[in-house]
Amino acid sequence: MCRSIKVLRRKDETATNDEIRAAALQFVRKVSGYRTPSRANEEVFEAAVDEVAEASRRLLKSLRPGGRA
Repeated sequence: MCRSIKVLRRKDETATNDEIRAAALQFVRKVSGYRTPSRANEEVFEAAVDEVAEASRRLLKSLRPGGRA
């Protein structure tokens, strides 16, 4: 997958919103094939980044301690 996306689940600290957004952006770039979308696709691209970031926040918040890394 995207090697530049780092693991955001850590024992001692919570991922920041900036880290979550950066990971979401890398994911959407990889899936869409766009580093920077055209104006015609900018709105849907940004909406996808927002959705992936929110899903990631929910996931990180819901994970229970004790799972494998």
